[in-house]
Amino acid sequence: MSPNAADQGGWRKSTRSSSSGNGDCVEVKSFQEAGVGIRDSKQPTSHLAIDVDTWSGLITGIKDGSIS
Repeated sequence: MSPNAADQGGWRKSTRSSSSGNGDCVEVKSFQEAGVGIRDSKQPTSHLAIDVDTWSGLITGIKDGSIS
């Protein structure tokens, strides 16, 4: 996530999201009570909440290639 990404209610758009204007965007938000929220920008009223340890494992797996 880019610290300079547009902030809409605390949601940040991934810098890896499509820039073609087709709406393919992944957004995340920090929730103190639930960890991290992940949503599809096309479905802004729904999100998945995961704990911080799960989020860290997801990011690590993506970076090291064990999750694609």
